[in-house]
Amino acid sequence: MNTEDASGDDRIERIHEALSGVMDPEIHRPITELGMVDEVTIDAEGTARVRVLLTIEGCPMRDRIEREAAEAAATVPGLSRVEVDTRAMSEEQRSELIMRLRQGRRQIPFNQPGDLTRIFAVSSGKGGVGKSTVTANLAAAMAADGLRVGVIDADIHGFSMPGMFGITDQPTKVADLLMPPQAHGVAVMSIGMFVPEGQAVVWRGPKMHRAIEQFASDVYWGDLDVLLLDLPPGTGDVAISVAQLLPTAKMLVVTTPQQSAASVAERVGSLARSTEQEVAGVIENMAGLTLPDGTVMDVFGSGGGDRVAATLAEAVEHDVPVLGRVGLDPALREGSDTGTPLVLSHPEAKVSRSLISVARSLTHRPRGLGGMKLPLSVA
Repeated sequence: MNTEDASGDDRIERIHEALSGVMDPEIHRPITELGMVDEVTIDAEGTARVRVLLTIEGCPMRDRIEREAAEAAATVPGLSRVEVDTRAMSEEQRSELIMRLRQGRRQIPFNQPGDLTRIFAVSSGKGGVGKSTVTANLAAAMAADGLRVGVIDADIHGFSMPGMFGITDQPTKVADLLMPPQAHGVAVMSIGMFVPEGQAVVWRGPKMHRAIEQFASDVYWGDLDVLLLDLPPGTGDVAISVAQLLPTAKMLVVTTPQQSAASVAERVGSLARSTEQEVAGVIENMAGLTLPDGTVMDVFGSGGGDRVAATLAEAVEHDVPVLGRVGLDPALREGSDTGTPLVLSHPEAKVSRSLISVARSLTHRPRGLGGMKLPLSVA
């Protein structure tokens, strides 16, 4: 990179300093750190020319990067004007960027020593309990609190996260690395971003395992505080794959208040015991409908969350708390349909307050290695 012109003008260095505040919109790191600032020169008339390298040809963020780079450079005193020129990286430059982002090797970053990302696999014994809606709202609530949050839609056959976050864009591909689309401050990856509307995903276990592995290793997540995985209901192939690929993931069980919930939880507890996963807690969803007169109707019964927690605690041999009880509210479903989670559109709603409380109880716990199952091997 050219960091000086013929006259050794110190404004060149100041421009580079200013450009360090310009972030790549998809990778979320400074363009200077990513090697995207190729050349900066200043001519005799005081015109600064900045050449920025884009990760791909036809980059959809070209205009934004050009504008922000020009605005940043223009803050340097003594310039008459600023011109920004953009072009695509060469294959060699792109390969260097990918190596830098991968830290030199293909890997699942969340399994690396020192990684402090909290990982929660949101599961349920059966379908129809609102697991995906809970996942989306927890992620949005965490992001609203200023955390860096990612969501993997691990429900390969029943994907729903793109719609719940209002995402219609496909991930940007830089070489073999994917940049996850973002909405409401949450980075999301789902097989639904690659499947035409109305088309089913007809995959068996090995292919689903590979998809989860790619979402974990071939996506640039950056430095996440929290990663949530929306699992399919039950204890099938995907749940086992997640336990193998992300061994530090804790299970978060969503249930309803029904009497049958405890027997369903036994199967989840059996999986957690077999995979040596910790269960972070239970969320009781659909825990009552508040009527106009203020009374609460227990449409699906009551007490299921406590029974599930007790059953799980016995199975995994550690305390399993009921993290919260989330009532019935049509607005919660409406938010999922419109792509704006209720915790963002109506944070004051009773249901939103319950979900926000659960999100904070999960993220405000101290992070550490105690009790974690670590991926260790003998060299």
